[in-house]
Amino acid sequence: MAKPKKRYVCQACGSVTAQWAGQCADCGEWNTLVEDAGAVVTPFQAKHNLQGGGRMILLSGLDADVPLPARMGTGIAELDRALGGGFVEASATLIGGDPGIGKSTLLLQAAARMALAGKSVAYVSGEEAADQVRLRARRLGLGNAPVQLASATSVRDILTTLGGATPPDLLIIDSIQTMHSDLIEGAPGTVSQVRASSQELIRFAKERGTALVLVGHVTKDGSLAGPRVLEHMVDTVLAFEGERSHQYRILRAVKNRFGGTDEIGVFAMQTEGLTEVGNPSSLFLTSRDESVSGTVVFPALEGTRPVLVEIQALVVRLASGATPRRAVVGWDSGRLAMILAVLEARCGLSFATSEVYLNIAGGYRVQDPAADLAVAAALISALSERPVATDMVAFGEIALSGEVRPVAHGALRLKEAGKLGFTRALAPSAQAQEGSVALTGFRNLAGFVDHMLGR
Repeated sequence: MAKPKKRYVCQACGSVTAQWAGQCADCGEWNTLVEDAGAVVTPFQAKHNLQGGGRMILLSGLDADVPLPARMGTGIAELDRALGGGFVEASATLIGGDPGIGKSTLLLQAAARMALAGKSVAYVSGEEAADQVRLRARRLGLGNAPVQLASATSVRDILTTLGGATPPDLLIIDSIQTMHSDLIEGAPGTVSQVRASSQELIRFAKERGTALVLVGHVTKDGSLAGPRVLEHMVDTVLAFEGERSHQYRILRAVKNRFGGTDEIGVFAMQTEGLTEVGNPSSLFLTSRDESVSGTVVFPALEGTRPVLVEIQALVVRLASGATPRRAVVGWDSGRLAMILAVLEARCGLSFATSEVYLNIAGGYRVQDPAADLAVAAALISALSERPVATDMVAFGEIALSGEVRPVAHGALRLKEAGKLGFTRALAPSAQAQEGSVALTGFRNLAGFVDHMLGR
């Protein structure tokens, strides 16, 4: 049954108390407390009303002076580039990738280098025994690094061990899908277990100032396994990409609260582990001693780093009535269909009776819209069997109207091409001419096709 809620209000200062008193505790006036009939409150409302009973929180202005977060360098320049300068104290980082891509190897190398630099590092593996991690470290030449190893899956045991001593500067959990919290029912790897385990580990990292790194599994389509809320809980999400058949690996930041997401780190898998690649263009350019039709070099841009990749196209004419095939590796198939449609509608080139195959050499994946003109050049070259010169690059964005539009950071692309010996470039006419690379500009795709066909 509902009962009235009594309260007493000071007539001088307006303060509210639950009991009557002769003197107001706030303003000190006497005989100013008067009973005020409050609203009728049911027991359910009294228990679940969140407008009282809490503690006051401190609100600060947006213009308050905040120091930049302290970063810890990993000793691996490519990893620091993807992170934005290194691991941040009291932050949580999630790294995911296909099995065998090199996640554990990269983190073990980073942990060993940070430990040798004087940082306290703890590596907890839920998938391997501690001796297995030691053997892998010896194979990588890092057996003397003072990294604290453990093989455990209980979050309570891990936090009890680490909380009883000085917390480490870096804590690596490999992997979060193997962790288990006894507060939640269910097997390790379930949605509830992954969420609960991550929440407890992240809370520990925020309270104790530890940089936390979680290794996550991925599904068949390459997305991170587990609840999507896991990506919202962490500060940084790194995706480790690459093909087992190729030696290169790319570390890409998908989310970063302390830096940008436009930088990548490039690694090569060697017998001694993952090695840094200072010149990624050398991985994605094949030997170009002689001209071959259907191949064009494109200066891609990943963050502030230009990477020269080779775009390969093959056009196979079919007998009348056969259904042509379109196959794309490393590029967007929908964008290829758009380029083919513009070439046919605006330039009169027909690919309707031909199969079209497009490939980015080296297994690289291009998402830059500036690759439109290079793809068009490769298709025209393959269709006409007229090779593009080996000292030439191409870049530019193509509109549905057939207009060739300028792209960002054209000078940076040309500068990188000049470093690698390229002397000519096919680009939009509005692109600025800078450096030693001679630029041939085009306003529309029709003029570009005429140039490619020697009309």
